[in-house]
Amino acid sequence: MNYSKYYPVDVLNGEGTRCTLFVSGCVHQCKGCYNQSTWSPDAGVLFTEQLADQIIDDLNDTRIKKQGLTLSGGDPLHPANLDQVLKLIKRVAAECTGKDIWMWTGYKLTELNRQQQEVATLIDVLIDGKFVRELADPNLQWRGSSNQVIHYLNKETE
Repeated sequence: MNYSKYYPVDVLNGEGTRCTLFVSGCVHQCKGCYNQSTWSPDAGVLFTEQLADQIIDDLNDTRIKKQGLTLSGGDPLHPANLDQVLKLIKRVAAECTGKDIWMWTGYKLTELNRQQQEVATLIDVLIDGKFVRELADPNLQWRGSSNQVIHYLNKETE
């Protein structure tokens, strides 16, 4: 898996202060996407165990209370990303007490294959659906277009 950016402190991509990872690879390639540089799975740099360790350390850093991890992209549920994303979210669940996980994907929740569904069972919030330029609305919270849906998969995060 490759990634384009990692922000150890982010207040824009989910509730609270978060760590945010923008992965590479997106099959949807939505018109008007603001992150076209992440479409190719080969874009950016290789995600390493050292970065995974850094994310865990950043989530557990007591100097800045972080609410959780955000995974965006590209698309975290792109087939090239699934193994590493699953491994990372399992580590977060095991090693970071009380942290939630948010994820943006162009896939709809009802379209997920078995491996994508496995990832979805381990996260707290999924924002699904392709960005549709004609439905874009800058007043929407956490979404770029009105067709996208916020799914609270863990009732504690509602």
